[in-house]
Amino acid sequence: MAMAYEETKLELFLQWLNVNGVELRGCKIKYCDSSKGFGIFSGNDAPDGIFLVIPLDLAITPMKVLEDPLIGPVCRSMFEEGEVDDRFLVMVFLTVERLRKNSIWKPYLDMLPTEFGSTLWFSDDDLLELKGTTLYRATELLKKSLKTLFEEKVKKLVEKLLVLDGNPESQVRFEDFLWANSIFWTRALNIPFPSSYVFRTGQPERECGGSNAPTTEMNKSSQISGSESTSQADAIFVEGLVPGIDFCNHDIKAAATWEVDGSGSLTGTPFSMYLLSAGVIPLQGEKEISISYGAKGNEELLFLYGFIVKDNSDDYLMLHYPVEAISDMPFSEGKLLLLEEQKGELRCLLTRSLLDTGFFPGNTSPRGTKSREYDDDQGVDYKRARRKIPLYANKLVFPEKFLTALRTVTMKESELQQVYSLLEELVGSGRERRPSETEVRTAIWEACGNCGALQLIVDLLNMKMMELEEGSGTEESDAEILKKAEGGASSNGSVPMSRNRWASIVYRQGQKELTRLFLREAEHALQLALSEDNQEI
Repeated sequence: MAMAYEETKLELFLQWLNVNGVELRGCKIKYCDSSKGFGIFSGNDAPDGIFLVIPLDLAITPMKVLEDPLIGPVCRSMFEEGEVDDRFLVMVFLTVERLRKNSIWKPYLDMLPTEFGSTLWFSDDDLLELKGTTLYRATELLKKSLKTLFEEKVKKLVEKLLVLDGNPESQVRFEDFLWANSIFWTRALNIPFPSSYVFRTGQPERECGGSNAPTTEMNKSSQISGSESTSQADAIFVEGLVPGIDFCNHDIKAAATWEVDGSGSLTGTPFSMYLLSAGVIPLQGEKEISISYGAKGNEELLFLYGFIVKDNSDDYLMLHYPVEAISDMPFSEGKLLLLEEQKGELRCLLTRSLLDTGFFPGNTSPRGTKSREYDDDQGVDYKRARRKIPLYANKLVFPEKFLTALRTVTMKESELQQVYSLLEELVGSGRERRPSETEVRTAIWEACGNCGALQLIVDLLNMKMMELEEGSGTEESDAEILKKAEGGASSNGSVPMSRNRWASIVYRQGQKELTRLFLREAEHALQLALSEDNQEI
């Protein structure tokens, strides 16, 4: 019965695509399973490597929303007054269209998932598995923010639009907006629209998709590549949904990519997006056509898309020192001023690949080890400093800008005075000019060295490990739980582990592993720094 329902939805959707000018040239859309939903599979031969062609007119973008006869006028005034942004427009559009009785988008919307594996959809028990991780706090904050946005703006706006549409009895729930939010983040692409297309639709660049359009590393923008008819210089990037291409699932080794054909010289359809084979050898038989969402760690994948990758080589660890803690320190005003002048970064992403250049590279990443040298681009001009470059400098895995910020935080009074003196030598006692960021960072390095910053990193990592292990145990205990779950339900008849719980444990185990590995790097670097400082004394 369930499969028959899915087949009926698919048939109506394929008819809708055909009516709207979409061409499935060398592919077919099929139901995969309950976890992946629908996917795109290779079908008939596509000699030119083009699987799918979709007119840009079918894309759901902020421009499309502002043109809509029902939603456009109300949203336009809010948008022009700066009350809402591009993404809000698309999410409100999805919310309204989902609740409209006679939406022209219904065949497409019916194909979209109604539940998600992202942490916003976790039960309270599932969310507890993430306690102590960055993702736990981020999920709580985002859900709270979305609920506030719904109560203050979305609910009244959507209800007003539905009344105008003749549906006064429709009930708008937070879950409807949460669904729209998840659909946007799991399916939106950063589309390089030809500027001639944007201006043709009557939307000035400053309004939608211009230089002020919001951007994020959490979006699927890695597939942007202009065709010969759409150069990067001619493109205006706009986030939106493209019915059809958005059914491609993720694989880091993508079978396809997507591009925009402005002139129609490649596809025969001007102003279109097409799905293009990424391999030299055509896909043989019926195989799933995947795209890559980009190099993303499990934290980002689980937060946005609702899945994780086991043994993810792109995993990362977030390390953060709270700026509010500085106000309680001695000489806080001077430290905060120096942080401002150097544009200090008290938060950093420690990617797994950084370990390849460290003291214990081992087999942490399949990419292999690589050497790294310090130069002016690192933020400190070591060549001008009188303090010697540490012998271990090219093995430090922690970003230089983060190290400089932590040097500032841990600075003693004598070191602070020395920094001021060094900067006066450079810019004059009257501060005839402002010191550059590099000059500030170099002066701080000269005065402080690495010991204080490295000790603080050790402390932060130890604290992070304590938070991660509280309530869930060690990295080894997580590994044992996952090992027992590999066979599904145990012999005593217990319920198999849910997908959400499994993903949470894999993610938190990875966080514990990275914390352990970076802590080992920090402790070893601290020992070397203390040894070098003692030798200089």
